[in-house]
Amino acid sequence: MEEKGYRKLQWKIIATTLGFALVPLFALGLTIYYQFSVSYTAKIMESLKTLAENRRSAIDLFLDERVSQLNSLAYTHHLDQLKDEEYLNRVFTLVQARSKSFVDFGIIDREGNQVAYVGPYQLKGLNYRNEEWFDAAMLRGVYISDVFMGFRKFPHFIIAVMRREGDRSWILRATIETEIFDTMVKAAQVGQKGDAFLINRDKVLQTTPRFGGEVLDRLPYGNFTKFEGTRVEEMEVDGQAALFGMTWIRNKDWLLVVREDPREELSPLFRARHLAIALVLGGVLVIVLGATFVARVITAQLIQADREKAMLDASLIQSSKMAALGKIAAGIAHEVNNPLAVIKEKVGWLRDLLEEEEIATNENYKEFDDAVRKIDYHVDRAKKVTHRLLGFARRMEPVQEKVDVNRLLDTTIDFLRNEAHYRSIEIQTDFTETLPQITSDSAQLQQVFLNILNNAIDAIGKNGTITVRSRLTNKDKEIAVCIADDGPGIPSDVLGKIFDPFFTTKEVGSGTGLGLSISYSIVEKLGGRIVVASQVGKGTTFTICLPVNQSA
Repeated sequence: MEEKGYRKLQWKIIATTLGFALVPLFALGLTIYYQFSVSYTAKIMESLKTLAENRRSAIDLFLDERVSQLNSLAYTHHLDQLKDEEYLNRVFTLVQARSKSFVDFGIIDREGNQVAYVGPYQLKGLNYRNEEWFDAAMLRGVYISDVFMGFRKFPHFIIAVMRREGDRSWILRATIETEIFDTMVKAAQVGQKGDAFLINRDKVLQTTPRFGGEVLDRLPYGNFTKFEGTRVEEMEVDGQAALFGMTWIRNKDWLLVVREDPREELSPLFRARHLAIALVLGGVLVIVLGATFVARVITAQLIQADREKAMLDASLIQSSKMAALGKIAAGIAHEVNNPLAVIKEKVGWLRDLLEEEEIATNENYKEFDDAVRKIDYHVDRAKKVTHRLLGFARRMEPVQEKVDVNRLLDTTIDFLRNEAHYRSIEIQTDFTETLPQITSDSAQLQQVFLNILNNAIDAIGKNGTITVRSRLTNKDKEIAVCIADDGPGIPSDVLGKIFDPFFTTKEVGSGTGLGLSISYSIVEKLGGRIVVASQVGKGTTFTICLPVNQSA
């Protein structure tokens, strides 16, 4: 598979992993957030509704108590008693001692004349006949007014109680302390932007709101109709959303409005959302990094497996080639050996003929003799090639015997000293004298050393040095034989092919390409290994590693 294919596979693994991991994560996160949002919003709505209902109950109770107080005063006293301002003042003082909810008391006869007054204003003698509240109180018996300016020229509201004594009717009127009443309403304000106020049916403010407007101003937004119970709605005011809890006062047509800023109330929800987003993003980052890491590991392992498979396939192909080559080599060697044997026999016969006296005196005798010698030489050479081919094809099992590696190296070097001397090549040795004997095949090892030394001589050509060393390596478990030459070296693009059968860097006709291949096979069968290192212009070093304790 090409690099592009591996990269595409890696992205597929990442995408698949992220798909299976992120979809449930987002689904779970959104579900949890949605459920939390719904629950928290419902809780805020319920809390606002409860707050409005509790505050309405407090206001209703306040008004009920004030009406009850005035009813008790009106029905436990006679008009003649209360017309006495000293007596009325004692009653007012007694009431104020228990509750400071009233500003003043006034006694008004059926003609609307205020016949007695106790309070901070000069209102005695005023006539309320034409006032709206007077007629309502006379008609209903009990009346709670809206906030109005009146003779005081100050926003206030009153509670009026009418009593009949025989043919006489009169009214006990009381002004409510607006600061106490406003404080009671404002107790429903929550947070920095919360507000609470009362409005009448015409949306006229009956208490002072915290933000925007004064008493008796008209509320600029909303459409509030009469309804039962308590409502919680979201409305837009000045371009911003606001939550409103609304409920009508039972004793008066006043609407209690409790306003809250949803952003302030929902701030824990927003913090939870931000935390959830941060956690989800952190989880996504971890998942992405994990998916990328896993994909890279899987891809790397796949690449490694493909490479190993390719190497195994190449090895199998090479093994098949070698098996086929062995069969071919055996056939060729067998077929060639027969005619070589005949030629060798005929060469012997020709040599016998040349020894006869008549032929020996022939002027062409030397040419005949030279031709016969050359034929004999090349027949021997061809037999050696076929012998190597047969050895390569048959893969003969090695003989197990005790081998002194240093002595074997000396013997092998002696075979080549004359040729090396002829070419002005010096063979230097550096042996470790305490090398132990190993169990191996001395003949096949000698063939390996001979092949490599021959290649070193051929590589140098003339005027050079070959160094042969022997050492104990790998914690004395192996004997390493290093054969180094100072020849031209082997190019890197060729180095990986030198053990292939029939591969040679020599000139045509100078080598068969089987020497190193056979040597490699021999060393492998003997349980060792061959390592080659070369640098162009500086020479080549072959290292043959042989096990010390090889079983017989």
